[in-house]
Amino acid sequence: MQAEESTESRGVLVTGASRGIGAAVAARFAARGDRVAVHYRGGRDAAEKVLGNLDGEGHVLVQADIADPYEVQRMVDEAVAGLGRVDVLVNNAAMFTTDPASASRRQDHRIEEVSYDDWVASWRRTVDVNLLGAANVTWCVVRHMLDVEPRPGAPRGRIVNVGSRGAFRGEPDVPAYGASKAGLHAMGQSLALVLGGHGIAVTSVAPGFVATDMAACVLDGPGGDAVRAQSPFGRVAAPEEVAAAVEYLASPEAEWASGAVLDLNGASYLR
Repeated sequence: MQAEESTESRGVLVTGASRGIGAAVAARFAARGDRVAVHYRGGRDAAEKVLGNLDGEGHVLVQADIADPYEVQRMVDEAVAGLGRVDVLVNNAAMFTTDPASASRRQDHRIEEVSYDDWVASWRRTVDVNLLGAANVTWCVVRHMLDVEPRPGAPRGRIVNVGSRGAFRGEPDVPAYGASKAGLHAMGQSLALVLGGHGIAVTSVAPGFVATDMAACVLDGPGGDAVRAQSPFGRVAAPEEVAAAVEYLASPEAEWASGAVLDLNGASYLR
């Protein structure tokens, strides 16, 4: 049964929404009556499936390689055109490993084992997507939020970044991933200081391992049981659990959380 669009319906742009956490976030917002722009890079079939399963109406599909700043600009313009206004941005698009630049078949980049070419390629692509891509999407959306008035009584905007426990714990196999997520958290806190005066709250979530396609290479491998054992609950998170936290942080009631980084790791890493 489809939910009716309410007077409180917001326009929500979710990057990397064709699978995993992003798909769960898109579904969560749609279920509460919001209109969602489902972003994808290359998996159009998967993104169309996510779009078709969303409750309600007014949702749109937008495509871009987040690493390309000009594709980002076009994509945000398309999201704005489709939604009317972007009230909430969820920076979720990210990559965990990259295809090696050399003939090597390995996809991690441990500094003592990987070639220099693969090291350089891994860092460049990971930072371009996970950090610079999110920064560019944020710039485009914030300019829109500042230029276009929200509905009367509504917050001017909410931005939620999907970071990682790895930003604090470290990622020895994929250091570029951990560093990019630490940068994403820092960017969010810097922007929270700037944008609070405009009524835009900025927060981040820092999940541990989540049962997604991106993490399957680890969770389905020989070390999967050890990863699950890191939490006293003996499991990893479901995407829907992360989506619930994102929904709260994007709510009008969560304004005082601006600048916060919320740990979501089942007590697998405490700081």
